[in-house]
Amino acid sequence: MQKQHPALALVVIAAAQLMVVLDSTITNIALPSIQKDLEVSASGLSWIVNSYVLAFGGLLLLGGRAGDLYGKRRMFRLGLMVFSAASLLGGLAPNAELLIAARVLQGMGAAVIAPTALSLIATTFAEGPARNRAMGVYAAMAGLGSTAGLLLGGVLTDYLSWRWVMFVNVPIGLAVLVGTRLLASGEKLRGELDVRGAITGTGGLTALVYAITQGGDRGWTDSVTLGMFTIAAVLLITFLRTQGRTKHPLMPLRLLRNRNRAGSYATMLFIGAAMFATFYFLSLYMQQVKGYSPVRTGFAYLPFSVGMGVSAGLGSRLAGRFPPRMLAGPGLVVAAGGMLWFSQLEPSSSYLTHLMPAMFLTALGLGAGFLPMTLGAVAGVDRNDTGIASALLNTAQQIGGAVGLAVLATVSTAAADDQLPHADAVFFQGLATGDMSLVQQAADALTHGYTVAFTCAAGLLLTALVIVVTAVNAGRQQPAQDAAPAHVG
Repeated sequence: MQKQHPALALVVIAAAQLMVVLDSTITNIALPSIQKDLEVSASGLSWIVNSYVLAFGGLLLLGGRAGDLYGKRRMFRLGLMVFSAASLLGGLAPNAELLIAARVLQGMGAAVIAPTALSLIATTFAEGPARNRAMGVYAAMAGLGSTAGLLLGGVLTDYLSWRWVMFVNVPIGLAVLVGTRLLASGEKLRGELDVRGAITGTGGLTALVYAITQGGDRGWTDSVTLGMFTIAAVLLITFLRTQGRTKHPLMPLRLLRNRNRAGSYATMLFIGAAMFATFYFLSLYMQQVKGYSPVRTGFAYLPFSVGMGVSAGLGSRLAGRFPPRMLAGPGLVVAAGGMLWFSQLEPSSSYLTHLMPAMFLTALGLGAGFLPMTLGAVAGVDRNDTGIASALLNTAQQIGGAVGLAVLATVSTAAADDQLPHADAVFFQGLATGDMSLVQQAADALTHGYTVAFTCAAGLLLTALVIVVTAVNAGRQQPAQDAAPAHVG
């Protein structure tokens, strides 16, 4: 069926990917409204975001493997149903606990959708121009989805309700579900799911993020913090050891023996960390320091979307002419430059002369890194491993985002509190009492914290650059000589 309707099949896959990535950020701008409506504590509020990202990133490997074993189209449909039902549940949630549970379920559905979507592209389009174009669309959805989430979240929150950032997924998910008739059923492999690996891997990552968050709140020598770090280390070491011994591992270590593939995963880890942090801190800066409304904040991200779109379009045309590092390397330099521009922000900084050009520059650079790393992750992979190879790429981005955000949020808070103790609380205290002098002091301290985080984010992107230069040495993507799009019914 893909041979007859390749463009329509790509639309279905891209729409699903857009929906999944969009949900990583769509709640960010709605958080203040959620906090007020459901009376959520500050720590609980962060888990409304983290619960989705951790479930998504932590279970991607299991989702990719399930697609290989039980059929990509079947699992794609199952993921869409779970995601849509969870979105409906989240929109109806009467309290924070049920909302967080719904976010976990959303993450589980997304963990099935994302890897099967990418592997459906890899098995449908041959290596070369056809796959490059398809991957260009996929990479654009991965990049644009995050900023689209911020834009849509602002519009829905301002004009309807925060609950619509959940409800909006239901009609989209159902429409994509109907469109799955255009996709081939996919091949099924023999094997079994590594449930033990899923538990130890996801549990270890969750414990790690929780430990980092608690370290910033309670202190790094606190017994809870140290205990969670210990649990994280034990679970993650257990996960890695079992992957080398299990007959059907969740993460086949053989995929990491290819330096280009391993380099692509590592690079995407750092790109994810920098990108998630950018959205988080810019949203706080614009709404708290600059006083933007949710919808204005969402629209303020348009230069980011434009930069991503331009970069993805150019990248799909240049991927067949230049080696991956010749595209990703300069892109990471540009993105790091954009981050350093953000690090010069002040409470009085202008949107037109500072925020807007820095957004566009950062997005242009990040977009240049997405496509070559995406191609590198699945190039030359055995057809039987396309699902798990795709899942590893998505896992790297999501886990990089979760861990990176936890680290940079801790760094930012510490920097702000060094300048003004409990700067965040003081800011809201000043607003409540009408003490604008206090508000200004707190805004200065918060901005200082954000700029320190942006400086660290630039360092993450430069680390990614070093990985690209030293580990990714593949030549340009050549069109396959005898390959044709896979057609399996």
